[in-house]
Amino acid sequence: MTKTIGNLTAFGLMAAATLGAGPAAAEPPKIAVVATGGTIAMKLDPQTHAPVPALSGEDLVSAVPKLKDIATIQVTEFSNVPSDYMGPDRWPALARRIDAILADPEIRGAIVLHGTDTLDQTAYFLDLTLTSPKPVVLVGAQRNASDPDADGPRNLLNAARQILAEGAAEMGVTVTLNHRINAAREVRKTHTSNVETFDSGDAGILGYVDEDRVVFSRKSLRRQTLPLPERMPRVDLVSMYAGADGSQVRHAAQTGAEAIVVEAYGWGNVNAEMHDAISEAIAKGVPVIVATKVYDGRALPVYGFKGGGSTLRKAGAVFAGDLTPDKARILTLIALPTTKDRAALQALFDR
Repeated sequence: MTKTIGNLTAFGLMAAATLGAGPAAAEPPKIAVVATGGTIAMKLDPQTHAPVPALSGEDLVSAVPKLKDIATIQVTEFSNVPSDYMGPDRWPALARRIDAILADPEIRGAIVLHGTDTLDQTAYFLDLTLTSPKPVVLVGAQRNASDPDADGPRNLLNAARQILAEGAAEMGVTVTLNHRINAAREVRKTHTSNVETFDSGDAGILGYVDEDRVVFSRKSLRRQTLPLPERMPRVDLVSMYAGADGSQVRHAAQTGAEAIVVEAYGWGNVNAEMHDAISEAIAKGVPVIVATKVYDGRALPVYGFKGGGSTLRKAGAVFAGDLTPDKARILTLIALPTTKDRAALQALFDR
């Protein structure tokens, strides 16, 4: 469902025409808001006293009167679910919906309202698959709408200001909370409750939304766009842990996983048991992508002990570079229907 909330009333237009007030004022720019749910759309349940989905996208827009001063807002209600429910079953439809909305030449860009738990993953999926060059800004909130100092309204207003700023269309999909603009590829959630939760690590932020203007300081140079697959393959994520015996990797390969992302230590290291399980999976034709659970730095095939990155590369594993394990899985989800070739997959991760 899509509704438009404008800032010119029919009465005002009729009055201007009747009084001969000269040429009509320029139409305000149009911005799309796509609501998916999350904490930003939650309020405290009076029975349980716990936050639950409660507000529509239109409710959230109406709670920020200043939005109408800068743009006409077109609201699309895509879903109203916790972001923990977002994933491959919803992402393709969301990407298609946003591309369809942005095809309207009058729409300057889109704001996606989203929960913070998977916000960085959804942003990266959209950054990889959206075909429109228009700015798309994902925002959420760390505090629900019942909180007296809820951060959702400010984040929503800042996103609209960002879309209208000069240079916004050149930044790709971004995550903008607490005034800071982060690139979809590089951003991750770093704190469970603090409003300063999204950070881009070594790469740094793209810029910030200040009180008087939007300041961009850099661009993400490693963006790429891939065709949206007709289906989402099953890609499992398995974590390395002290004493891991490789059984989870074997289970994934035996029960239908079309690829496996391993969340490894350090530069991309596992123990000997995990090495054997990974080698077996690759031998069965199941690609294995090695990512690091370390916050900063890249997964690289360095160490030569059994289970070290160098031995995993010799076994045929693909290395995810500086992508988080979650995002390595997303790139694999999109690439796998096109190719399972190790060299082709590695080229995508190196791009």
